[in-house]
Amino acid sequence: MFLEQGIKPENKFWKYLLGSVFIISASFVGQLPITAAVFYKTFTQHVAFPTTNEGIMNMFESNTTLFLVMISFVFAFAGIYFVVKFIHHQTLLSVTTSRSKVDWKRIWFSFFLWSFFSLVSFLFVYLRAPEQFVLQFKLVPFLILVILGCILIPIQTTTEEYVFRGYLMQGFANLAQNRWFPLLMTSIIFGSMHWTNPEVGKMGNIIMIYYIGTGLFLGVITLMDEGMELALGFHAANNLVGALLVTSDWTVFQTNSIFKDLSEPSAGIDVILPVVVIYPILLFIFSKKYGWTNWKEKLTGNIKYVELKA
Repeated sequence: MFLEQGIKPENKFWKYLLGSVFIISASFVGQLPITAAVFYKTFTQHVAFPTTNEGIMNMFESNTTLFLVMISFVFAFAGIYFVVKFIHHQTLLSVTTSRSKVDWKRIWFSFFLWSFFSLVSFLFVYLRAPEQFVLQFKLVPFLILVILGCILIPIQTTTEEYVFRGYLMQGFANLAQNRWFPLLMTSIIFGSMHWTNPEVGKMGNIIMIYYIGTGLFLGVITLMDEGMELALGFHAANNLVGALLVTSDWTVFQTNSIFKDLSEPSAGIDVILPVVVIYPILLFIFSKKYGWTNWKEKLTGNIKYVELKA
């Protein structure tokens, strides 16, 4: 079982605190390139030093910004590998899935399923109000974005999944010895990590329903499927399709996407709809395809650990 793979007497919770600090520190090291680039541009081109995250994001050409920002996730993933192997003495597979090897078919199924939903959703919004979008397609910058995005965005989303649905999920399971507490805590922390996104400032705190709800959805499919494969595919599709298809001035990244959204952001049905309608539909599809049963036990039950005798 997925959570049980991290339940060991020597996996004290202080190790997870130490490991989390190490992973965060590795991420900070990965931010040195963009920090150096900001200082270099500031002093060589005599531009004002940015005082906000938005200012840093707009300081470079968007493909350059994407590259510099995503480097930190490469370092963070290396930090996860180090922590799992040398602090917890586990394999990376043990915080990925309960299966004997990673099921790539599950990853690709989830990836293409959510890509399809995302494209259909965009088409619906576009046909309803085409005047809110402008075609900004430029071949060379877009091709560079495709290359960078296909390499770096899956690294970013995979790193986040290993932190929340893998490492911390098992960490909170060690602490609470049940399933509902890891599910709840990782969902809240995952959503809270997006609090500084510019979308929150534009739409208000109600958008946190979407972020926390998405974390809850990813946690549910991880626990029900006894592995992160479906969450890995979904998260990669969500970020990659979004980066390639449409951008706006009020999102975290302004990419060389095909379209630009000119509308003013507002928190309405589009924030609630995925959580209360779309995600349940996905859960139904996944449950039928993979034969999920015993939902209550898998999502809220206690974890029974029996220490093996020497």
